[in-house]
Amino acid sequence: MSHRIERVNNLIRQEISELIQRQVKDPRLSTFVAVTEVVTSSDLRHAKVFVSCISSQEEKEETLVALAGATRFFRKELAKTLRLRRIPELSFHWDDSIERGDHLMQLIDQVSSPEQ
Repeated sequence: MSHRIERVNNLIRQEISELIQRQVKDPRLSTFVAVTEVVTSSDLRHAKVFVSCISSQEEKEETLVALAGATRFFRKELAKTLRLRRIPELSFHWDDSIERGDHLMQLIDQVSSPEQ
């Protein structure tokens, strides 16, 4: 991945995080939604935004629906702050790496704990 794409990914991640925390007033979004990663295509036309929060499966789905509904708002705000010729189309995806990591830690604890 080129250095430019990495910088664009980081900028988009930071801007969307700030927008979610400060400007999006959707009640479907929980108080803590973290943007964990942004992956932008090499032509900067598409960006996958990975989000995470601690919630039930139903709340996760509502969060993704709310974020998808605010996509136009995010692109408009990104166009104001980022100096790019083309603002990528955003798609939101759930990042379950935190849950997978927690599950792996539980499995490691089970294996390494002394049997009683």
